[in-house]
Amino acid sequence: MSIKAKLFGLIAIAITSFTFSAQAAELVVGGKGYTEQLILASLTEQLLAGKGYDVDKKDGMGSNVLRKAQLSKQIDLYWEYTGTSLTTYNKIKEKMSHQQAYDTVKRLDGEKGIVWLNPSKANNTFALAVRSDDPKFSDIETLSDLATMVNAGNRLKLASGVEFPVRPDGLKPMQKVYGFKFKRSDVKKMDDGLTYQALKLKEVDVALVYSTDGRIGAFNFKVLKDDKGFFPDYAIVPVIREDTLTKHPKVGELLNQLSAKLNDQTMSNLNAQVDVEKKSIETVAAEFLKNQGLI
Repeated sequence: MSIKAKLFGLIAIAITSFTFSAQAAELVVGGKGYTEQLILASLTEQLLAGKGYDVDKKDGMGSNVLRKAQLSKQIDLYWEYTGTSLTTYNKIKEKMSHQQAYDTVKRLDGEKGIVWLNPSKANNTFALAVRSDDPKFSDIETLSDLATMVNAGNRLKLASGVEFPVRPDGLKPMQKVYGFKFKRSDVKKMDDGLTYQALKLKEVDVALVYSTDGRIGAFNFKVLKDDKGFFPDYAIVPVIREDTLTKHPKVGELLNQLSAKLNDQTMSNLNAQVDVEKKSIETVAAEFLKNQGLI
């Protein structure tokens, strides 16, 4: 074979390889940037890949970025929370029951081409937690108790995620409902995952947590009851673009099967395996799918 022929052959192989690698994946799975969402994205990617789909996973996003990516058709599907869609995306302030919240976001997002599939039994709502062994909180059980404590002149430091102070379902409206206020200098903003460590190490007195986080039990925290029902319901639900579901109806069935396996305790256990036991997200997801007979 001549040098020219060999050269043309190599070029043809290179072009073919580039074309193959540049092909878009059949399904793009999205995810936010914290442990629970990273686990959910990995569960979804491994489940769909195990069923023969070509999947690309793009996680680590903020809520608004991920939402816009789905609306602009860069993301096909991911797991969302009813409360986030209700209050942050659709600006609904009305208090709703679990079912009302789901029905409302399903209808409103359906008008935008997003389908809410079957909700899981996991509800990862916001909560405030304290150390169970902190003597000053021995008689504090609710957010109303906390409000009374602050209004009595006790100065407390709060570890908060960066988004929480400015969310419509976050710190300011919560304080308004309960009638108290942390001093601005006492609200320590940090990445969501660091609030647990700050509370554990006694750097703060109170921390913003998520109710399905495995570190709550592992670190012996006490979650204060939201006795006035301020925080919205945050049921975890797979959401998929309508055009994607029409093209791949089996994907909806598979996601519903996975959703049926998830509840508060399950998500707490999965989160703890990553955050406390330090297992890899991929390993935790793979073991769960196999144990549940999903792959």
